[in-house]
Amino acid sequence: MLIRGTFVQCPKLGELVILSDWLAAVDDSGYITHFENAESSTSLELQRVRTALILPLGTFLLPPFNDLHLHAPQFLYQGTGLDLSLLEWLHQYAFKAEEKLDRDPVLARTVYRRLGQRLVKAGTGAVCLFGTLKGDTNMILAEEMQSTGIRAYVGKVSMDISSRPSYIEASSSTAVDAARAFGEKIEQTYSVTSQSRPSLVHPVITPRFVPTCSDELLHGLGALSAEKGWRIQSHMAESSDQVEWVRKERGEDDIHIFKKHNLLTSRTIQAHCTFISSSSPPSSKPFVDLHALGTAIAHCPLSNIYFSASRAFPLREALEAQIKIGLGTDIAGGYSLDVMSAMRMAVAVSRIREGERVRTVSSDHGKSLAIDWKESLFLATLGGAQALGIDSGIFTVGAPFDAQQIRLFDPRSGIGAGALDFFELEMVVTKCHEESYKKPDLTEEMIEKWWCIGDERNREAVWVQGVKIFG
Repeated sequence: MLIRGTFVQCPKLGELVILSDWLAAVDDSGYITHFENAESSTSLELQRVRTALILPLGTFLLPPFNDLHLHAPQFLYQGTGLDLSLLEWLHQYAFKAEEKLDRDPVLARTVYRRLGQRLVKAGTGAVCLFGTLKGDTNMILAEEMQSTGIRAYVGKVSMDISSRPSYIEASSSTAVDAARAFGEKIEQTYSVTSQSRPSLVHPVITPRFVPTCSDELLHGLGALSAEKGWRIQSHMAESSDQVEWVRKERGEDDIHIFKKHNLLTSRTIQAHCTFISSSSPPSSKPFVDLHALGTAIAHCPLSNIYFSASRAFPLREALEAQIKIGLGTDIAGGYSLDVMSAMRMAVAVSRIREGERVRTVSSDHGKSLAIDWKESLFLATLGGAQALGIDSGIFTVGAPFDAQQIRLFDPRSGIGAGALDFFELEMVVTKCHEESYKKPDLTEEMIEKWWCIGDERNREAVWVQGVKIFG
């Protein structure tokens, strides 16, 4: 496949690159084999022997989003039940919904199929999923994600204490055995896809969080990950009530418990980490420790507003510590599965933090705690890919061709797509029929407008591993 047009990406934090009129060549396994200006000698030679798909004016390709934290069964009640504190909410809403899907495979398949469809429409190319306790239900989740064509990292939840009596595993050894069986079944089922493409579905060891996992279970899961090389996901220091519960019952903080059981590794993604430091302002030591361990963080700003309202995640400090960070929607603690909402919320929360910093210090000197929209776009794309340990999130030779096609305006009229308006552009495009008039290029300002108010109406296509899965 050859595709020619404008490519947009964030190769590093805070940097946005617009590559106008470039050509990408993609092989049969879905990898980029050529990526240069469309008028280079090599590009022209490729176009002489193969026909390129040419993107119209007003359209660009961007790496798809990576959602690092989503509870798949909670999609059942997305957008409801946000009236309680975290621990109350789990017992009143989350556990009941998860147990319901474990009892009803038909409902589970319906929910998971719709989830996959909506994720792709929202531009998500990879997602790290919490499932339920039951292995068979999690296989349904894996099947539906595979059918959708998305990169899916599927976790069978493990928990052996402090849950509903009817929604808990019998013992730590039973839970570890179940996690092993599920992971091995995923690997056997999805080892290689058709046409020698790499598998898009992978197992993730998933201790729900410290309150529902005994030390014996955590130790067993840490050993299992080391043996198999599987990824790990959990929640860490999400809310004040959760942190205090762990200190009271276990006498330690989450980070120390996870670390001693070998669950903080370069393959680990920990969601939230909002209360990872008890000091104010937050101490940098926990972040330094996570960086040394290679552990990534899934920042979920929307759900944090509901369950961590007394403190915002110290995103700038975590970035300064060079921790791998991506964004998570945290369905259903967050009510939107669109990573664009997570990007916008991450910026908004960081600006509130910066305002508080300026208000409480004697002068306006010092590093700003705010992040900008380009930094959030990095987190949603390449940052999330780095956290997952995958080579996507950027257009370069050797990377998988993962992309979303975004339309900003109609090339014939200049009228914006969806919620977008470009009034001056409309006047310019009408003049483009004159041969001497240069067609307008996409600008950073146009992309910023899409970041602020764009939606699904702007998304025309999504590719994962070279396969078009939407549009």
